[in-house]
Amino acid sequence: MPTLFDSLDRPARRVGPGIAHLPGWLRIDDQAHLVARAREIAAGLAGTPLGMTRPVTAGGQMSVYMLSLGHHWRARPYGYVSEVDGVAVPPLPGEYTQLARAAVAAAAGVAEELEPWAGESYRPEAALVNYYRPDASMGMHVDANEFSTAPIVSLSIGDEAVFRIGGTESPNKPWDEVTLMSGDLIVFGGPARGAYHGVPRIHPHTGPAGTGLKEGRINITIRQVEQ
Repeated sequence: MPTLFDSLDRPARRVGPGIAHLPGWLRIDDQAHLVARAREIAAGLAGTPLGMTRPVTAGGQMSVYMLSLGHHWRARPYGYVSEVDGVAVPPLPGEYTQLARAAVAAAAGVAEELEPWAGESYRPEAALVNYYRPDASMGMHVDANEFSTAPIVSLSIGDEAVFRIGGTESPNKPWDEVTLMSGDLIVFGGPARGAYHGVPRIHPHTGPAGTGLKEGRINITIRQVEQ
């Protein structure tokens, strides 16, 4: 299981109202297990309509590869579905549910605005496993396809990434930038649930040994879809 506050040089902190950053929350062996599990699931879905792919949105084809679990995130039109062309979406692994609940509980100790969801009331229902190549990025956007206002849990594995999060009205400045290293946890909810956020760049070849990734970054985001 994760260990809290693993790094003395990067203490857990409240980035802003409803935003908690917990560095080193996942141990290396936990990260390696999640990478291996994601590969296993992705291999089982290869060649199906649910295979890991770079979605095409209104802004063009994304540079990030995505795999949906629990519910499939559809880009055209935006929303969640339970199957694609008759192929059912794989269920959310039980370990994701445990991790997400533990993450929200830990984050609530850093950002008090998250406290209402710390416990069994948080129902993880969907996850996106995102693979970033070293040159990949993700533009500023809002997670607005869920009916629930419960927090978003985000786990990082592999190369360092710059995570940018701003306000709820515009993708423009002011914003905060957080360097996410392998094993880091970000949770945002409450007043920041509808905040614009993105990953403008990856720092190639900065991931630690032992995660199972030779290059790039995996980001697992877990969320509650229904209210």
